[in-house]
Amino acid sequence: MSILKSTIAGVMAFMALISITSAQTTIKAENYPVYNGELGVKYSVKKTVFKVWAPKASAVKLRLYDAGAGGLAIKEIDLTKISGGSWQTVINHNIKNKYYTFQVMQGDKWSLEAPDIYAKAVGVNGHRGMVVDLKATDPKGWDKDKSPKLKKLTDAIIYELHIRDISIDPNSGIKNKGKFLGLTETNTKGPDGHSTGLAHLKELGVTHVHILPAFDFNSIDETKPDKTQYNWGYDPLNYNVPEGSYSTNPYDGNVRIKEFKQMVQALHANGLRVIMDVVYNHTADIDHSNYTQFAPGYFYRHNADGSYSNATGCGNEFASEQPMARKFMMESLLYWAREYHIDGFRFDLMGTHDIKTMNAISDTLHAINPSIVMYGEGWTAGSSPYPEDKRAVKKNVLKLHEIAAFSDDIRDGLKGGFGNVKAKGFVSGDQKSKMSVMFGIAASVQHPQIDYSKVNDSKAPWAMEPYGTISYASCHDDNTLFDRLKIENPDASEADLIKMDKLANAVILTSQGISFLHSGEEFLRTKQGIANSFSSSDNINEINWSRKTQYVDVFNYYKQMIALRKDHPAFRMPSAGMIRSHLNFMETGDPSTIAYQLTDHANGDKWKTILVVLNGSSDAKTVNIPAGNWTLVSDGNKVDDAGKPVSGSSVTIPGITAYVLHD
Repeated sequence: MSILKSTIAGVMAFMALISITSAQTTIKAENYPVYNGELGVKYSVKKTVFKVWAPKASAVKLRLYDAGAGGLAIKEIDLTKISGGSWQTVINHNIKNKYYTFQVMQGDKWSLEAPDIYAKAVGVNGHRGMVVDLKATDPKGWDKDKSPKLKKLTDAIIYELHIRDISIDPNSGIKNKGKFLGLTETNTKGPDGHSTGLAHLKELGVTHVHILPAFDFNSIDETKPDKTQYNWGYDPLNYNVPEGSYSTNPYDGNVRIKEFKQMVQALHANGLRVIMDVVYNHTADIDHSNYTQFAPGYFYRHNADGSYSNATGCGNEFASEQPMARKFMMESLLYWAREYHIDGFRFDLMGTHDIKTMNAISDTLHAINPSIVMYGEGWTAGSSPYPEDKRAVKKNVLKLHEIAAFSDDIRDGLKGGFGNVKAKGFVSGDQKSKMSVMFGIAASVQHPQIDYSKVNDSKAPWAMEPYGTISYASCHDDNTLFDRLKIENPDASEADLIKMDKLANAVILTSQGISFLHSGEEFLRTKQGIANSFSSSDNINEINWSRKTQYVDVFNYYKQMIALRKDHPAFRMPSAGMIRSHLNFMETGDPSTIAYQLTDHANGDKWKTILVVLNGSSDAKTVNIPAGNWTLVSDGNKVDDAGKPVSGSSVTIPGITAYVLHD
């Protein structure tokens, strides 16, 4: 079941770590008390407890309101200072659905009115918290909600989507366009009769839905639902509350909570697990953030001169190593896992977070649910004052506990380097990318046949086990795969571009590690050449469901390759030792071709030997293969288990094609 039980031992182990701080910051942990108890607003019919951490405050006020915006306060209460820098008040009657703010005296100045950083419900635009009865927000049957089974982390096939993108197309056939509820609608179809939305995800066969930020973010004005507004959501406001613009009523704090739960419940019921994209690395700004109102400066990293550091490229950088910052991050993730039955977390700019915090989180989450998937970007967007050897960058994945990083090695090896959009990769005939792709096929673990000096970025294995690698060709960032291929191959025919696209994700879906797909890749999604479309229009970002009809053959190929991966555990070996024993690369003598075998019923596969042959050249290539009774089951156009026999000691593979054979 997804309903998670608390693990006292895990939390205690985490709390033992909170005495660490960075020598580089001017905000030193030893100058701030630590509060180990529960913070936030705790409701019951008889009383509601308000408790906040404001260690340097001289006074803290609570204001109650009837509405989430507008109107005067109906009550004002002074909080009492208690232990560990915390302040508290208790209201001894039922105040369900009342709204609230805090205001903190820092020195001789009052802070802005704001919800507490632990707020679980808010009013419109998130400027006031709400006293919520969480049990009352549970949809019918929530207590029986179960996550689909996941035996091994490497069994995950992740599909990244944006709540608005997936349903906002006028031809989506979805009623609740751009809303959480859009992903609860079953059997939706486009005008040509092809499945859309949830039905499409189920038909495609992926195991996990990765949702771009769906917590309460700053950039959308929830009071103007009819105004065209768009954002990816990487500008956090209230971390423990769903985004109001994705609900049918952002004014009532209960609605967004219930509808988010309904979405999760529907995805689970249809065989899909749910991953949240979380953005703890920075806030929308500094001056207006809730962190600043309660503990100015504390939750952010600082340079040696006292200025705010900026490894995120967003003007600030979360100090995950600070004791109360670590506590917040841990408890926030536990809350989403327990209250919303979330099955995994993707960490934005994970390379800014300290390793000890990430491992404490992973140990606690995996103790209560071993199948939770955790991964993130193993890099930063700038330099950080916190030492790199203590941060969760890609080369330190070896130090992480069951946490994966995106493999930019295989991504750039397949389609070309990140820094030059005109650079080509293996699928477009680049002669230098072969080893980078092979490195990715082996899931970034140590493998005796990889020449690390020829890998495009990493010069050493960085994953201890295959579950440490997210294999992908593209994601929401930058150009879509199809757009990138068009930019770097301006003279290529559409037929060849389609071959390149299919080859790229054929590699992903036959590689070791965890497979990851960007929404719409399966029918050649385009953003019209716009790369950083974080605030572009729906016309740029929406999933255009007519493309599924236009490119249904591409969709069917993706669907069949996903089924092939799910049917054959050899493609998803759970250990590096197993990969070294059963994955054997073959010498092809050609920089444009890769061939390898998965031998001896790898990972209990029903096929004794699987042979994968990849041709990145536009020309047909002949590759020598071992003697045997081979059957070609995937020819770059379709997957057919019955296949066709292949005789002789070689196979000729067409240009820009992936072959899968078995003996």
